[in-house]
Amino acid sequence: MNLIIREATIIDSNSPFHNQKVDVKINGGTIEKIGSKISNENGYEELILENLYLSQGWFDSSVSLGEPGFEDRETIVNGLNVAAKSGFTSIALQPNSFPIIDNQAQINFVRNKASESATQLFPIGAFTNASEGKDMAELFDMKNAGAIAFGDYNKNIDNANLLKIGLQYVQDFDGLIIAYSQETNIKGNGVVNEGIVSTRLGLKGIPNLAEELQISRNLFLLEYTGGRLHIPTISSAKSVELIKNAKAKGLKVTCSVAVHHLVLTDEKLEGFDTRFKVTPPLRTEEDRKALVAGINDDTIDMITSDHNPIDIEHKKMEFDGAKNGTIGLESAFGNLMTILPLEKVIDKLTAGKKHFGIENTTINEGERANITLFNPDGSWTFKKENILSKSKNSAFIETDMKGKVYGIYNQEKLILSKI
Repeated sequence: MNLIIREATIIDSNSPFHNQKVDVKINGGTIEKIGSKISNENGYEELILENLYLSQGWFDSSVSLGEPGFEDRETIVNGLNVAAKSGFTSIALQPNSFPIIDNQAQINFVRNKASESATQLFPIGAFTNASEGKDMAELFDMKNAGAIAFGDYNKNIDNANLLKIGLQYVQDFDGLIIAYSQETNIKGNGVVNEGIVSTRLGLKGIPNLAEELQISRNLFLLEYTGGRLHIPTISSAKSVELIKNAKAKGLKVTCSVAVHHLVLTDEKLEGFDTRFKVTPPLRTEEDRKALVAGINDDTIDMITSDHNPIDIEHKKMEFDGAKNGTIGLESAFGNLMTILPLEKVIDKLTAGKKHFGIENTTINEGERANITLFNPDGSWTFKKENILSKSKNSAFIETDMKGKVYGIYNQEKLILSKI
């Protein structure tokens, strides 16, 4: 669609229009003109929204949708619509469906399902067959089919030699391996962070050591092999320090943190509410502050919602038996605006594209229009009725938010949330 966006403030440090309030004229999916009071001779649709800001389209590096196999949790089409209304023009899809996305045919299936959506879907292929951690999957074939990285979602790669071989192998085609890091034996049967809260509640704890020991091992392997490694959803202060030191040594490592680890702590577990059961577990206030500091000094490269829909039968049950995960697309921006400055939020919601090899465009004349629309101001409370996903397992119900997402323009489509 052809569109003129009126009086929008641009937040894009790579754009010559950064921090300027302008009109943006889009023709055939391309930004034709940016300026003040652009004339509308051709009858373009016009968009005028209160306190409107525009940035490069946001990217989420960890989204689970369910389909194929778990359509009761979420479908690809609806999940991408949720992502669009939450401000994301692209997502990386985790392979934890049924069957697991571990071959070329499965990559093609999910990409075809997403072909008509405004939000672009970039699949992550499983690192091992069926994510069982035994044999390496068909990485090169999946790369050729469109996989942007390889990892077993929320599963540790116990076999160090398998990760070593994988890191060596993918260098032939500049592949990226995702290594979720939580040492299996130290984690044991733990379900929450090991500490004062777990002791008080009588729940089995997972020490920070489980994450930190595995990150250390994985970084040693990366130093030995070379290549590129991404460590997702880190959760402890020591993890930030380990990755910071690895970057100082020149290792090609990136990392992400989930929104819920930036805004919540294990104190939320007092009511045994399974909405707060996530992996890695919510940590202490000290860890949370260290993660925020890691964002501010750019040790942490990107922020993810780690959106993981879980059906009510597997979530609303006894704490020990409930599945891990929270949805987070709808609440990501509003949460982040309560703890970080606007430009840092936008940076961490867009920086992942370059690390995952996704084309990025700036807001400038002649560029493809890949834009997120939002209002950074205003306070409100996230309610159950704000959930757009099929599954309702949000850890953020009744949480105070700041700023709202209007939607996106991408793939020649304008998708707006309720305004």
